[in-house]
Amino acid sequence: MSDGSTGAGGAGAAPGRLAYGIQLPVQARSVLFAEPWEAQAGPDDLVAVAGAADRAGFAYVACCDHVAVPRRLADTMGTTWYDPVATLAYLAARTERVRLLSHVAVVGLRHPLLTAKQYATLDHLSGGRLILGVGAGHVPEEFAALGVDFARRGPLLDEAVDALRAALGPEEFPEHHGAAYDFAGLGQRPRPAQARVPLWVGGSSPAAVRRAATRGDGWLPQGDARAELPAKIDRLRRLRAEAGVTDPITIGAIAEPLYVGEPTWPVGRRTLSGPPDALAESLRAYTAMGVRQVQLRFRSRGRGELTDQIAAFGSEVAPLLD
Repeated sequence: MSDGSTGAGGAGAAPGRLAYGIQLPVQARSVLFAEPWEAQAGPDDLVAVAGAADRAGFAYVACCDHVAVPRRLADTMGTTWYDPVATLAYLAARTERVRLLSHVAVVGLRHPLLTAKQYATLDHLSGGRLILGVGAGHVPEEFAALGVDFARRGPLLDEAVDALRAALGPEEFPEHHGAAYDFAGLGQRPRPAQARVPLWVGGSSPAAVRRAATRGDGWLPQGDARAELPAKIDRLRRLRAEAGVTDPITIGAIAEPLYVGEPTWPVGRRTLSGPPDALAESLRAYTAMGVRQVQLRFRSRGRGELTDQIAAFGSEVAPLLD
């Protein structure tokens, strides 16, 4: 993929087809989404799930970003959040084609040259499989501990995206001059393998939608219900047109939890379950909205059930998504 052949959006989907990716288990253990079995899981489980996604035709595997979680949030968020650069590099060496998404990197916590060094190296070593997902962050204590002004995280992210465009571009000596970051005459190698690293913007606030529309190659909404997506997609397209941005954008969605087949255990009332044709019909509704990639999460009671679900989706549901 080193020629950037998947396009600026980087979803890897054929025209007219809905791409599908997965937020990996194990690497993040918030009680809001982690399954009980993940508490005792480790690197071998992570590799097995990423490998299953790779074989099943998933467009990407994704990894979260938190540096440190304050005690007041530990009961709900947990404190296990694997570093995305280290984790995605580890998985790059154990997979073949699946792309590697940071969902999302809180790039305002670090200088853009540091972020560029880490992710350019990851893209170089993986043969051009990086998708850099970025977001503003939401934990004030995390910013304070790292000496970053939480109240300015929005403008800081805007400038960080611009600085990263320069630092991850083709120039060995990138240049950026802004209010928060100023650099020139500093060389960085290795350069990314891709001619243009896809940069997807995460978040569903008005500011995040504007940022995705004016600066992003893709949009990663965060937990929006299906009924809310069409209006936000319309606004994103309108803002993009008003800004004069003509490059394509990969619009994403996060699907309801899935279970392929008829579960024999309680999977929750929000979970989409049933035969492959019913699941595919439900997911095709996203395509009608203009969504190009959908992030999946499967209910499971262990690694084996999860990898079986991933394989079943790839062989039975995915062919029906056109």
